[in-house]
Amino acid sequence: MSEGLSRRRIGTPRSEADDFADTGNAPTPSRTPHTPEPSKIEKAPLLTLMEETLLLGLKDQEGYLSFWNDSLSYVLRGCMLMELAFRRRIRISKDAFTGMTSLGDRHLEVISTNPTGEVLLDEALRVIKGSDTPRAVNAWMDLLSGETWNIAKAGYQLKQVRERLAKGLVDKGVLRTEKRNFLFFDMATHPVQDPRAKDEVIVRVLDTLSLPRSAAIPTRSQRGFYKNEENHKFALFRRVCLVAAACAGSVIENPLVHMDMETRDRAVARAEELMDVYGRWPFKKESPLYTADIGAGEAGDLMVEEVVAAVICVLRKMDKLI
Repeated sequence: MSEGLSRRRIGTPRSEADDFADTGNAPTPSRTPHTPEPSKIEKAPLLTLMEETLLLGLKDQEGYLSFWNDSLSYVLRGCMLMELAFRRRIRISKDAFTGMTSLGDRHLEVISTNPTGEVLLDEALRVIKGSDTPRAVNAWMDLLSGETWNIAKAGYQLKQVRERLAKGLVDKGVLRTEKRNFLFFDMATHPVQDPRAKDEVIVRVLDTLSLPRSAAIPTRSQRGFYKNEENHKFALFRRVCLVAAACAGSVIENPLVHMDMETRDRAVARAEELMDVYGRWPFKKESPLYTADIGAGEAGDLMVEEVVAAVICVLRKMDKLI
């Protein structure tokens, strides 16, 4: 999949031509009865998995994340790997011993170095490509987040990820930048500028957890960050990844704060069940939470599913790694 290098402007409405611009498939002026309709549009949403997860943890008015959340940074690196997989940039390597090696022990490899248009994703891609040692998913999550005692490997760490993601959301019109005084120092904060963008992320979480939308947020006109989501490849799979990242990053309860305790507990339990179904390989297909429509069912989709399964498997074991 190829991605454009230009950043889309959020403030302008997207036309049908815009939807096809990212895929290189321009709509034809006329369609004959024998011309098939495109079944799935392979393009990324306006917000990445990292940005969605950050939005769930961000305090709307204050514009900063909880100071006590020490797991979110690690989770964001996992989101990067999943996003790169969705964009067909990386995959789990295969060799003669693939059938005898667990997914978590197999190495990541870069299959395309084409720019994604997202600075952090491109930087992570360069780091993985430039390594002279092949590594598995959990090792890359450790290195990219700086969770290593080896000083010689400090160069692999991606720095100031939260701040850079927030500034990216400012560029997309979702957040704004303010200065806030914290006793002895000033700090840049990023309150929510367009609440409809965060509302759409919350709605996707609630729908995935089978919860009523109206129970958590007021109804607002949606801006279209996920326009025609049902026609996008891996739409449901991306929702599962978002829920898994939110659960592992301890931000899953933020959009559920207005619900009663029993409903919140049930939602968190369902999120953990989803991680159990999709955080193993092969997927737990006997579970009622598994759906065969999770991918697009086309050649090459398997490599996306393998990377995602490996990352969610690591997220399930967060307590042992951090």
